[in-house]
Amino acid sequence: MAIEKTGISRFLNVEKVVGHEADGKSAMLGRYVLTPGIFEILRRVQPDENGEIRLADALKIMASRQAVYTCQIEGKHYDVGNQLDYLKATVEYALRRPEIKDAFRTYLNQYI
Repeated sequence: MAIEKTGISRFLNVEKVVGHEADGKSAMLGRYVLTPGIFEILRRVQPDENGEIRLADALKIMASRQAVYTCQIEGKHYDVGNQLDYLKATVEYALRRPEIKDAFRTYLNQYI
């Protein structure tokens, strides 16, 4: 990736940044701003071994046709497809919310 502005990058070596062969230093989180062209690409993407059409595969194709940009986000990241990470994220979020943190902490203390 090449840095174009602080925190904004453009995919250059797509195979190593997006998809099954990711380098382990980058992650694709669930917030995207995509052009309508993604829908035509998604219709052509072959399903994976589980029959799912992966957005990462469509983004690889899109990046071969036009610029695809990423924005680096600072902070903790959890894999919400992992049950434990999902629970960690939910608990931490609840404990940061001023309107519910005290009641939630009381609730948690009943089980600890």
